Amino acid sequence: MKVLIVSGIWPPDVGGPASHAPDVADFLAGRGHEVEVVTTADAPPPQGAYRVLAVPRRHRVGVRHYRGAALVHRRAREADVVYTTGMFGRSALGSSLARTPYVLKLTGDPAFERSRRRGIVEGDVDQFQGRRGGPAVALLRFARDVELRRAAHVFTPSAYLRGLALAWGVPPDRVSVVPNPVPSVPDLPDREELRRGFGLNGATLAFAGRLTAQKALGRALDAVAAAEEVRFVVAGEGPDREPLEHHARALGIAERVTFLGAQPRRRVIELFRAADATILSSSWENFPHTVVEALAVGTPVLAMESGGVGEVVHDGVNGLLVPAAATAQLASAVQRYFADDALRERLRAAAAPSVAAYAPERVFGCRWRRASSASGTRSDTSSTSACSPAGTATTTAFISRARSLHSTARRSSRRCPFASHVSCEISARTPCSRRARTRRRPHSPAAGSRVSTPR
Repeated sequence: MKVLIVSGIWPPDVGGPASHAPDVADFLAGRGHEVEVVTTADAPPPQGAYRVLAVPRRHRVGVRHYRGAALVHRRAREADVVYTTGMFGRSALGSSLARTPYVLKLTGDPAFERSRRRGIVEGDVDQFQGRRGGPAVALLRFARDVELRRAAHVFTPSAYLRGLALAWGVPPDRVSVVPNPVPSVPDLPDREELRRGFGLNGATLAFAGRLTAQKALGRALDAVAAAEEVRFVVAGEGPDREPLEHHARALGIAERVTFLGAQPRRRVIELFRAADATILSSSWENFPHTVVEALAVGTPVLAMESGGVGEVVHDGVNGLLVPAAATAQLASAVQRYFADDALRERLRAAAAPSVAAYAPERVFGCRWRRASSASGTRSDTSSTSACSPAGTATTTAFISRARSLHSTARRSSRRCPFASHVSCEISARTPCSRRARTRRRPHSPAAGSRVSTPR
């Protein structure tokens, strides 16, 4: 099967999609599928067992979106299915015009995120659902609904977000909950060695992710300020870094807060392992990758309960959970955690076992075996007893399902999918009739990395 994966960010970028998309690509490539990636990048992305094509971020927004949609369209014509973790508008447009089915991993409300970036709305995603907004918000909601409803299938990491997708009109049989898998944890040095490497001495909290308004990291800084002698290490970059550094100075805790900047994924996992706990104060979250990663290396999570966080962080079991936006309660949770040695040891011991069910093989592999069995395709094993919990599905299962449902319709016509001559300009310089007969050239990873744009 030929799979095109679309992600707005890719390593060395830091963030959920930059962790998830490579995991899916590696999983599929490791099972013999042909994988290609489309993303955006500041510099040529690293190449591996599959080709990674990128639209340079130096372009203006409109140009970048145009080129992104064109690149998705051009590569989708050679694929059986598109799996998108971001760039939903560009993915939907490019895939639809190529007549290639796409499956979509939803991690938030695209209409809310786009509205907030444009400064149209404030507040959180829950408040946004109940607001009418003006014409611009209505248009963004319409675009969101079209992108989701046209998808062959929609995955959400949490039941909370699945409920939102259903409210937006996506049919229930086309929305499945797929929890984020735990990372493949590398062989890590001894924890004390890691602490020395990061210069940690004493009680330490950690955070990793994009420094944006959504993360509301100012609340975490307020909680740290209320807990004497607790240090805070922040890994990541984003538009809020400078305001956060200013806030730390205003609170008088600048000497206790370290901003590391963007870090590679392995380094983030090492930081989580070295820290006493991680902290999450987001105004909105889905099913955060960083939470699963921290728990996987045995580090408890102190978090505000927003979105799907409560589906993975269980108060008093693998972390401490407080109500959303309750900064004073988060501060109390931090103080309680570091004042109670027995509590810390209990939570740390339960952290890794609490996410054992999210192992990659289990999350990605089980429903793939079921789908293979149902379709009569030989599977790598006949057993499905170790399947993921009821109510979840896997990416590969619905990639297979989307292919079987749509391949006949898609291949019934190879004519130019656009309504005018503009189509051929957008997709490629090759005339449509000629392009339909052109076979894809084999790619050699050794050819080197490059930032590719539609010609």
